[in-house]
Amino acid sequence: MPDMLGKFAAAKAAEIADLKAREREGRLPPVWTGERPSFVSALENRAPLAVIAEYKRASPSKGVICLELSAADVAAQYATAGAAALSVLTEEQYFQGSLAYLDQARSAAPGMPLLRKDFLLDPVQVRATAATPASALLLIARMVDEDRLAEMLDQAGALGLAAVVEVFDEADLKKARAAGAGIIQVNNRDLDTLTVDLAVSRRLVLRKRESEHWISASGLDRGAQLKELASLGFDAALVGTSLMAGGRPGQALATLLSEAVDD
Repeated sequence: MPDMLGKFAAAKAAEIADLKAREREGRLPPVWTGERPSFVSALENRAPLAVIAEYKRASPSKGVICLELSAADVAAQYATAGAAALSVLTEEQYFQGSLAYLDQARSAAPGMPLLRKDFLLDPVQVRATAATPASALLLIARMVDEDRLAEMLDQAGALGLAAVVEVFDEADLKKARAAGAGIIQVNNRDLDTLTVDLAVSRRLVLRKRESEHWISASGLDRGAQLKELASLGFDAALVGTSLMAGGRPGQALATLLSEAVDD
């Protein structure tokens, strides 16, 4: 595991231990019983492709991005601007996220599918996610072994959650498929240098199967990129930093979508 992912994993150890203790004591919150809008449906039939717009306050590569806007503010803006779904970063130490942001986003955009983006390493975190209004969660293939990934995928499905499995290369993709992933997210970021290169998406999408849904993530900030991704066969793009950085995420998303359909 790259050093950065190792740091992220270490940061989750206390959270996982706490969740397990709470579960043993019967204090884990019950499964959310409200509506979970379909995440898979949100990825389909969008022209040129679906945009999953992200609420992202900070990151290791960019530092502080935007702390002034609440999850509710941003979710409302994204919904108005035409997002297909919302990604909400809930990791606290490195991304200044919070699980509470999922509830805030749902309140502001109740019909929008929510993707919980965090570092999920144990099935108890899947069960904890099921207590939120998220429709989907992110699993990073490289952070767990194949058996654990399969276990978490099965658990997510049983709890009514879609699972997006993130890959960085061919080996990750092979593991994701062996574990049963149906939604593949290609991350264009090099974990050692933190640079981004759309060539990763261009290369890996050649292996896409008809039954799969594919998302490209990282380094996306221009309509021309979305057009290209659609032409390559991607169903969706996840965009966060470029939308949040200017402090007007809704306007930034509207501009991006306009550029993507402009001839």
